[in-house]
Amino acid sequence: MFTSQTSSFQESIDVDERDVDFDNEEIAGFSQKIQQINSYYAIYYYQNTSLILLEDSLPSDAEPELRSYISRRLSKGALLGGMGNIATVELSIPEQAVGCYCCLLEQEKSPEQPEADGNGWVVCLLGGSEKGLNLFRIELDKYVQGLQGCLTPEMHNLETDVRPYLNQWYEESVMHIHRVVQLLQANVGYLLHAALSHKLVEVTGTDEKTKADVARFIKAASLQGLVQEDTTTASLCKAMSEDSHTNLIINCSTSPPTLTNEVSNRFCDDWIQAFLNAAERFNPFLLRQILENFKLKAIQDMNNLKRFIRQAEMSHYALFRCCLFLQSCGNGDVLLQNARAEHSSFPEACGIINVLEEFLGEQAQGTLY
Repeated sequence: MFTSQTSSFQESIDVDERDVDFDNEEIAGFSQKIQQINSYYAIYYYQNTSLILLEDSLPSDAEPELRSYISRRLSKGALLGGMGNIATVELSIPEQAVGCYCCLLEQEKSPEQPEADGNGWVVCLLGGSEKGLNLFRIELDKYVQGLQGCLTPEMHNLETDVRPYLNQWYEESVMHIHRVVQLLQANVGYLLHAALSHKLVEVTGTDEKTKADVARFIKAASLQGLVQEDTTTASLCKAMSEDSHTNLIINCSTSPPTLTNEVSNRFCDDWIQAFLNAAERFNPFLLRQILENFKLKAIQDMNNLKRFIRQAEMSHYALFRCCLFLQSCGNGDVLLQNARAEHSSFPEACGIINVLEEFLGEQAQGTLY
């Protein structure tokens, strides 16, 4: 039982580049400087079924090919207003085939301009692979929506606002996880533990961009919204956040950053090297896949613990198996914290959790679970 558990855990860490559609040439490219990664953009005004190019960063031969592709998508009704669409396109660029994120931002309708109905802007962001961009769909949607207030039919602010904004899409939407891992290095395990255990993270001694990067990393690593939560769990999260004595504080005024109230466990520590290896390759897509696998493994362990607790209410042997599971998974503190919140209204389950906490406390002898 526990051999297969360990094997499954190792498989979840050992993410192969092929899992995110990288071939050998791409992997070799990611081992070089990050500045060599190519990303592109294009923005069109869509009016009466016509596409008018406003701005792009593509080679001259590639833009007409992209425009033809978008026209076909629009004619098939494949681009819906405000919803990003990701696919692979083949263009006359060094990479030839790249992932392409397209989003139609519809022009606001008004009685004064009824002819504007159906008009809008098509924003295209290109780089990496289709599967890689899909890992960042939420970030890409949010980034493109940030353009909505800047877009007008006249586009007088094209050079001052729109072009600089689109130039930064890859850096802002894809590279934030990489920047955080590069910042914290082996201390990234403390951030992973904070995300799983609902701890508030304070970042000091740095600019707003770094603070935002850490906040987005925490949100991406958190299980909130992915696991079953009730009002008690929400209260736990709020209580943890309001307890300033447990806040993880990252002081970036020193190099490397200094951490206060840092807590981790074996589960989080076991993932550190996978993050560092992907960051060393400058591979943001692999980093995101590793982060998703980290969350998936934590959810699987939470579900296993809930099943064991139900069984332990009727069997002492099941209780023993539950203890062994918590010891082997290395994430006992986080799992029991969440289990206690979820089972707070079930006295028998709370009794089981009390026994488990006492058992692990005795076994730990002052070490982390």
